[in-house]
Amino acid sequence: MRIEGLLTEIAIRDGGLLLYDAAFFPPAEADALFTHLRDTVPWKQEGRPPRMFPRLTAWYADPGRSYSYSGVTHHATPWTPELLAVKEHVEVAAGTTWNSLLLNLYRDGRDSIGFHADDEPELGPNPIVGSVSLGATRRFVLKHPASGEKLEFDLPHGSLLVMGGTSQHHWRHGVPKTRKPVGPRINLTFRRIVYPGPIRRTD
Repeated sequence: MRIEGLLTEIAIRDGGLLLYDAAFFPPAEADALFTHLRDTVPWKQEGRPPRMFPRLTAWYADPGRSYSYSGVTHHATPWTPELLAVKEHVEVAAGTTWNSLLLNLYRDGRDSIGFHADDEPELGPNPIVGSVSLGATRRFVLKHPASGEKLEFDLPHGSLLVMGGTSQHHWRHGVPKTRKPVGPRINLTFRRIVYPGPIRRTD
């Protein structure tokens, strides 16, 4: 697996730090990975009727790492060789290690995720979250509630965005719905669970 491009460091308000590369994976490699994940991941639509999540999800992790939020608990699916290879390459770029992965499949512009922060105690102080985007370009928004500042990124096919520093304490992030005609997008979000057991979130 080859990695192209360079990570750009972006300092944000209150000690947050972003690393961004719009072309982290070369196009052919990103194409193959998108197709493989779309066709092989055990996607599920989670949630509680009538509020089902407007996206499909899957959870891969080291043994014993489960993930709970909004009344749903994900139990670890064992890593595949392909996902381990992606994780290891992103870890090299980010300078950290992770033990879990939440995948989101946005089927079209109606799928989304609301503003939230990955700041649970189980993630430890100043968690680092790595995000790989495959498929259709979608708008990713960071919002600083105290100041009202917003940052927006159009995350293209094969891009990498790493959120570090204090970003999870002072910023919230989300992928809003869009009325534009867009195809499916797969987002891989790597994180490290410091303490075994479920993470409970309410986003």
